[in-house]
Amino acid sequence: MKTTQKKKNNKRRAEYDFNKAERGKFYRSLDKGYIVRVHQGDGTIVVNHYTLAEGTVLLAPDVREYFSDSETVNDALRSLIQLREKVPPRKYGRQSSSSQQVADKGK
Repeated sequence: MKTTQKKKNNKRRAEYDFNKAERGKFYRSLDKGYIVRVHQGDGTIVVNHYTLAEGTVLLAPDVREYFSDSETVNDALRSLIQLREKVPPRKYGRQSSSSQQVADKGK
């Protein structure tokens, strides 16, 4: 019974009107850093500047679903590094002249 009473009284205050809100309007990229201003009770303002520590990497939300922590990300990247060292590099967009000559002779 208490839950039904809470639902009836769960009206937002007028100052919490989000009808004209825009999603992401004030979003800033974390890699650029951000500033937090804290207004103290005595009237002073404390300003804190936050930036990401050197070497910090942000993962996209879809990638974050697969990697729960730093250890799993590092393990996956190490395995990619090992694969890269085993596979010879390819030169994309360039064909050797001998393959073009063979193809031309076949026509």
